[in-house]
Amino acid sequence: MNLDLLGWNDFFASSFEPYRHQGFTVARVVIECRNNYILQSESVELSAEITGKLRYRAAERQDLPAVGDWVVIRSRETGVTATIHDILPRKSKFSRKTAGAKTAEQIVATNVDTVFLVTGLDGDFNSRRIERYLILAWESGANPVIVLNKADLCQNLEECLAEIAAVALSVPIVTISAANSQGLEQLKPYLQPGQTVALLGSSGVGKSTITNQLMGETVQTVQAVRQGDDRGKHTTSQRELMVLPSGGLIIDTPGMREIQIWTSDEGLSETFGDIEDLAQQCRFRDCQHQHEPCCAVQEALQTGKLDVSRFLNYQKLHKEIKHMEILQDQKEYIAEKQKWKKLTKTMRNYKKG
Repeated sequence: MNLDLLGWNDFFASSFEPYRHQGFTVARVVIECRNNYILQSESVELSAEITGKLRYRAAERQDLPAVGDWVVIRSRETGVTATIHDILPRKSKFSRKTAGAKTAEQIVATNVDTVFLVTGLDGDFNSRRIERYLILAWESGANPVIVLNKADLCQNLEECLAEIAAVALSVPIVTISAANSQGLEQLKPYLQPGQTVALLGSSGVGKSTITNQLMGETVQTVQAVRQGDDRGKHTTSQRELMVLPSGGLIIDTPGMREIQIWTSDEGLSETFGDIEDLAQQCRFRDCQHQHEPCCAVQEALQTGKLDVSRFLNYQKLHKEIKHMEILQDQKEYIAEKQKWKKLTKTMRNYKKG
């Protein structure tokens, strides 16, 4: 397979140049299976493991290969296995906080050009959740596209479109019915040869159905959503990079019932640009948008220019991001402290010796 069709470009080529002179080759991570990886090189699909040196250098899980990564490899004599020596710099990275109490980053996909934020136009429809996804998408470095699926089940389509348009500022919105193969042609501009798209959304929104329709065959298992709440089961159990008949690449991901933010303020500013612009018009730079005089945000709320629920979600997500930043700082402090403690102990033992 031509590397260009796998998403190879000048950005990766320049980073790989020093390795090329050392006799290494390159491949892209297709599937991640704990300690093993399935790679696609220019000539063959490979089963690979990382070197002990790379594992030792990895301070966190995100320092190891993820689906979408371009990795530096050396093939073994069998021709179907390889060793991963390094990871090339990532062009984009979609991450979230791992589920649970642990403060750690989970990489969902890397080197993605476009993120399809998929939501169902049934009981799953939730514009507040879309705002949360948009923060992560903007922060990733990829371009978001909102895909509203199950249009055939929606009784108030125009209202839903208006609601999404009000929160998805300047973000393309595509309405489809994947089960009925309706509207899928609107996705084609984002699925050009060599372009990588990741499908993200909660369980039951139809990501696997979209993947099957675009692939032209059943590659992902599809299950019906539960009656009553339209929630689905996790039909996709792992992330996988697939090449479409059109030449584009798609990464289907397991449904996310819990999506906690792992990000900085940049994604928040992109998603809530209207509120950030209003805040610049307040009299006081440190305005909390509560009872301060000449508050442009409060004025917009009173006149109906700004939706109350959108503002409340903005405040909630802003607090969540600040809290996450504190947790990350504490984690870095503890890690640095442990590092110096270990180094000091080593130096003491060296002097005693």
